[in-house]
Amino acid sequence: MTQPQHPPTQVGKYLISPLTKRLDNGWIGCSVSVRSGTGSGTTDRVVRLTRLFRDLPAAAAYARDEGLRWIGATPMAAAAT
Repeated sequence: MTQPQHPPTQVGKYLISPLTKRLDNGWIGCSVSVRSGTGSGTTDRVVRLTRLFRDLPAAAAYARDEGLRWIGATPMAAAAT
């Protein structure tokens, strides 16, 4: 089951949401949702990432950073918004 307990990051028109999932082998996998638009014009891309982690915060941070990279923003720019 995916665990969406990580806060999303709003950057301009994009909402970056990291997702994590504890795997059967004890490792943690992650994905990231990159959403833009509103109503019937909403677009949501979900990217499954292949890197595995031992702790949830590291997996969530990696997913968020990959989402920011996807939209061409840096983590520092996202922190300023």
